[in-house]
Amino acid sequence: MPKINKFPLLFSPIKLGSLTLSNRVIMGSMHTGLEEEKGGFKHLARFYADRVKGGVALIVTGGISPNRAGVTIFGGARLSNIFHVAKHRVITNAVKSEGGNIVMQILHAGRYAYTPFNVAPSAIKAPINRFKPRALSSRGVERTIKDFVKTAVLAKRAGYSGVEVMGSEGYLINEFIASETNHRTDKWGGSFENRIQFPKDIVRRIREAVGPDFLIMYRLSMLDLVVGGSSWEEVEHLAKDIEIAGADVINTGIGWHEARIPTIATMVPRGGFAFVTKRLMGKVGIPLITTNRFNDPVDCEKALKDGCSDMISMARPFLADPNLMKKAQEGESEKINTCIGCNQACLDHVFKRKAASCLVNPRACEENKWFDASIQASSNGKKVAVVGGGPAGMSCASELASLGFEVTLFEQSHELGGQFNVAKLIPGKNEFQATIRHFSSRLLDLGVDVRLNTKADAEQLKAEGYSDVVLASGVLPRSWKIPGSDRPEVVNYLDVLRGKVSVGERVAIVGAGGIGFDVADFLTHDSDSEGFHKSWGIDKNLSERGGLISSARTKSKRSVHLLQRSPGKPGAKLGKTTGWIHRMTLRERGVNMWGGITYSRLDNEGLHLTHLEKGDVTLKVDTVVVCTGQTPFAPLLEELKSSGLNISLIGGAANCRGLDAQRAIREGLKLATELAKELAANVSA
Repeated sequence: MPKINKFPLLFSPIKLGSLTLSNRVIMGSMHTGLEEEKGGFKHLARFYADRVKGGVALIVTGGISPNRAGVTIFGGARLSNIFHVAKHRVITNAVKSEGGNIVMQILHAGRYAYTPFNVAPSAIKAPINRFKPRALSSRGVERTIKDFVKTAVLAKRAGYSGVEVMGSEGYLINEFIASETNHRTDKWGGSFENRIQFPKDIVRRIREAVGPDFLIMYRLSMLDLVVGGSSWEEVEHLAKDIEIAGADVINTGIGWHEARIPTIATMVPRGGFAFVTKRLMGKVGIPLITTNRFNDPVDCEKALKDGCSDMISMARPFLADPNLMKKAQEGESEKINTCIGCNQACLDHVFKRKAASCLVNPRACEENKWFDASIQASSNGKKVAVVGGGPAGMSCASELASLGFEVTLFEQSHELGGQFNVAKLIPGKNEFQATIRHFSSRLLDLGVDVRLNTKADAEQLKAEGYSDVVLASGVLPRSWKIPGSDRPEVVNYLDVLRGKVSVGERVAIVGAGGIGFDVADFLTHDSDSEGFHKSWGIDKNLSERGGLISSARTKSKRSVHLLQRSPGKPGAKLGKTTGWIHRMTLRERGVNMWGGITYSRLDNEGLHLTHLEKGDVTLKVDTVVVCTGQTPFAPLLEELKSSGLNISLIGGAANCRGLDAQRAIREGLKLATELAKELAANVSA
């Protein structure tokens, strides 16, 4: 039976300049960190080629600088002379060999360049950078334009199908456009017409240099989300001028990096900024691309149907699943490994100068490390039991089965997911449901024997002939011991999130790690009743400069204290790119966050504690929620030690210190690979 095309608009052809694409999704620009690693371009070639094989019609590379001043970090990737061309050809050859198209993003970081040699239209330091930029001279501006043009010419020579000129996110071009960052008095500053001359000249001169058959995409900041950003009239004006200058397509940019509004994190609604691109539709004669928090073909199809754009850009979703488009086209979208927008293994890694990966797909950017076809053939028939159906267990069971093992997964609850079933209850984290769905589908496809409502038994495991047992049985909440901690108002976080206990109006949360912040979010979410855009002060009418209005967020009805033993700022160890979001959210909801706490006792008067600065304090509380960490849960371990079976522990069952889903899923993949290699070695011996 022929498969029905569920996404007719998504898979309709579109012409971009001289290119004709088979579908309307591009893989947007995404820096992976491989650009700066030794041998990284070879890995990038494999990474991009795999995405082309998975159905991506057009790829945009991570940002490549046109000169030394424009690199994001010391040693950052650039294409500024003929000697750089050869390594870029490795990428373009790999993509073209699979029938794909790839354009190179030209990015000059401007005052965001994290080096003392950064430059900007004016010497105004960025709030997110320790280095103050040097103001470009008039000659310097001209040289920079020439560098953009030279890089575009070199990109064509390297085999790219085009370039994307990065004009958004607060980088150099954006800094010229905004009056807040451009205080120049020469022809490149002052009036809006003068300020936009820089991007117009870049596009016009690139077009003159590369000819008509080379794609020019312009990334236009349509919603700056900073004070002093562009008005909508200015955005529209610039879009028309960029088309006249020679651009073939305009991509949407949302928010500067210094903006205090989340734009791609998981709490942002899917397609939450498509309304911006829609406003520009029909105002220019070239295709428009919308972006930000698209991770599912259903939402992409809807955006196209609603006239939000001509095309959709997704970046991180192709980290999560290189075959996303292929699965959608073949009517198997339920099998997509959906990006959950967590930033943990992608952006957080890059900001720590590590290569990006993906929480739900640890193979991402490491494709050469994990896959070994010889392993699969040697593993057939070997029986393995995996105990625990949480992130680590689901990952390990599916990877073992893909390598040819005969796998049984034991889960004592009625559903797969483990801690994910708790995480998905946190406001804005419902995406974890998609990960459970993906793993469930994959386990079924791979023929894993999934036994729900089944408590594994050591004798049974031995009797059924398993050679290996993987304990992925998870964690339990750690207890809290002070005088009075056995009182009825003391509850653990699991019971709170699962609705098993009632929580009063005055709450103390003991423990300010990731779990403590999640619980505080869960208990105070009433203050965001106006929805994402109003709560964060985003002007959906686009009538205010920069797209900013006053936040509609109110203080929570609950009085919540988030308490931390260690001194310093609570939440300091949260994700580098998302921690500020959680701290700001709770602060605006009225949550009191305390660091440097010593607990004394809990009695009828309240929770008695000592603060490093405030001294002795008594908090009147109705409920104390304990989020002091977790302890490993592996009840079968002692029984199995004398069974003669090969036992492995992963996830929280092995070590709960610093446990997160990224580590759990990765450990599942790692153990499966190790068991397969061990078996292969034994067979060859």
